[in-house]
Amino acid sequence: MAEYTTLTKKIEFSSSHRYWRKEWTESKNLEVFGKCTSKYGHGHNYVLETTVEGPVDSDTGMIINIYRLKPILKDTLKEFDHKFLNEDTDFFDDQIPTTENFAKVLYECISEKLSKEECKLQKVRLYETKDLFVDYWKEENVG
Repeated sequence: MAEYTTLTKKIEFSSSHRYWRKEWTESKNLEVFGKCTSKYGHGHNYVLETTVEGPVDSDTGMIINIYRLKPILKDTLKEFDHKFLNEDTDFFDDQIPTTENFAKVLYECISEKLSKEECKLQKVRLYETKDLFVDYWKEENVG
């Protein structure tokens, strides 16, 4: 029987965004996205849960030392914390910064930074509000 261990770290940050498709009319945008179309955007206090998996090191008893994981996550979030996602990053030039798209972007950024570590990224869970969240993972990274 294979052993399977995960570790999840939670970090809070703030960003704002706007839902808007340039090729749609204003009325179409309002119909689909409602109040999220404000040209000034609206903000959220996001909560990001990052789950990594890997073998537990017999010497340390850890998958990864949290003092190595935490800086990777904080470095990733520098690009998004207190930013207007539509304008302050290049990640949403061609996609709307929905929670679904944002979770995928965060997954890809964190996964790239973790590539040098023993563990691998299993999934991210991004809370937009306390009762709305998105999980994102790649199938090959689960189990």
